[in-house]
Amino acid sequence: MIRHRLSWVLILLATTIVLQAVVAVFALREAQQQIVRGRIASDIHRGFVEMSATKQRLHTWVAQLTLGGGGDVKERDRLLGQMSLTLTQLQALTQAAADSSLASDQPLEQRQRQEALDQLSKTIPILQAATYQARPTPANLQAQQAWQALTQTFEYAGGQDLRQLISQSIVREQAAMERKRSAADQALTQIRLIWLGMAALLALLSLAAMVYFARALRRPLEVLTGGAQALAQGQWQHRISLRGKDEFALVATSMNGMAEKLEQHHLQEAAKRTQLEEQVKERTTELHLANESLRQTDVRRRQLLADISHELRTPTTAIRGEAEVTLRGASRTSEEYRDALGRIVQTSRELGAVIDDLLSMARTDLESLTLVREPIDMALPLADALAQAGALAAANGVRMVCEPPESVTGRVLADRQRLRQLLLLLLDNAIRYSHSGGTVTLHVSLQAARPSQPAQWRIVVADQGIGIPEDELPLIFQRHFRGQQAREHRASGSGLGLPIASSLAQAHGGKLSLSSQLNQGTQAELILPALAFDPSLPSGAAASPETPT
Repeated sequence: MIRHRLSWVLILLATTIVLQAVVAVFALREAQQQIVRGRIASDIHRGFVEMSATKQRLHTWVAQLTLGGGGDVKERDRLLGQMSLTLTQLQALTQAAADSSLASDQPLEQRQRQEALDQLSKTIPILQAATYQARPTPANLQAQQAWQALTQTFEYAGGQDLRQLISQSIVREQAAMERKRSAADQALTQIRLIWLGMAALLALLSLAAMVYFARALRRPLEVLTGGAQALAQGQWQHRISLRGKDEFALVATSMNGMAEKLEQHHLQEAAKRTQLEEQVKERTTELHLANESLRQTDVRRRQLLADISHELRTPTTAIRGEAEVTLRGASRTSEEYRDALGRIVQTSRELGAVIDDLLSMARTDLESLTLVREPIDMALPLADALAQAGALAAANGVRMVCEPPESVTGRVLADRQRLRQLLLLLLDNAIRYSHSGGTVTLHVSLQAARPSQPAQWRIVVADQGIGIPEDELPLIFQRHFRGQQAREHRASGSGLGLPIASSLAQAHGGKLSLSSQLNQGTQAELILPALAFDPSLPSGAAASPETPT
């Protein structure tokens, strides 16, 4: 993982720095020791030089005294004290050299130094004694002999050539001092080289680490940056293709998980938005349907007014026709007037029932009229319809041809008043669109039951009137539709008779159909389900009311 590699690189750099520090400390310590050794060597060399100079000055003082030049005793004591002090310092420096491993490099040199100091330690007391015993040279003694005796005392005290001893020591210490200085310079050079090498090594390691991590981090960072930009642009399906177990792969996995959740939320939001749009669309459709329903309700209300006028006009016309027929012509018997008035009263009652139904229809419209269906003789509504239609036919100069109602035997499950209304609508429509002097035929037949269908009534109303064009037949049962021929033949009319008749036929479980030829007449065929005859039920007896669908 990246953090492990970074940790190892940092540990390596830290180790290099610590190693550099350790080496630097060691080099500094070595250089410090070399410097100390060089200082000690320099001090020993200076001590021997001072010992030589002090001995030479003391020699000069003794020479002056011996040759009669006089001598300051204090100067003698100072010089002797300085020689002793220098010897003590040299012994201390020699011991310091031994303690600082100065002697370990050159054991012969250390031994010679120690032997020289030991010899000086023996010689200085002799010089002190000789110095204290020095007297002016007698007159009978030659100066040359005195100087030789003095030189012999100073230079060969203790049987050792002090001048040579000190000179050798000075040369030896000079060489040691030069050697230690060279060692110190070499140590400093080594320290500088070590510092430069360690600094170069540290720089190379840092540069290598930088190059390595730059290459190792560039691609993952570019991929992560590209993934973040893709997510920022709304590309929720984008996934970062980093594999492995390092930190970048973990970050990529986290970002992919976040992108997946964002995509799911986006899809859920889109689904909810689509659902909301569907709900809005449904509500809009419902409002549209409600508005359309209101519009259709208004249309039906208008149609209702037309239905009311049509429903009221038919019985009113029947009453007026009955009265006109009765009043026209020669005087009639009271029995005939009574029959005519009876039919007028009956029609008026039916007119009142129609008004009641129309009031109900005003509340629920025509499709929801209640029918009281009961087993009745088919002859009853047929006789009622023929009685009213006869007056309409006489008023329009149309002849009616039909079978006597009493010859029709059989039952039907129907509402007597509605079935009479249905038959009267068919007869009224045939009479109105017939020419004066024309004939309207009514034929009623009971078709026996067969395996494929039950028994049924077939009622056919045919006229010889204006007929209906073939292209207008599919539209004939639409409300308020009137063809061109119908408008030219009879200007008045609402186009509601046949639609109402079709609705009444369907309410009775039957079917109404028309066939026609232009200028040759029209034939209306009504099919109603027949009811088996039950002698236990009297004619017109009421059965359980039914409400048709």
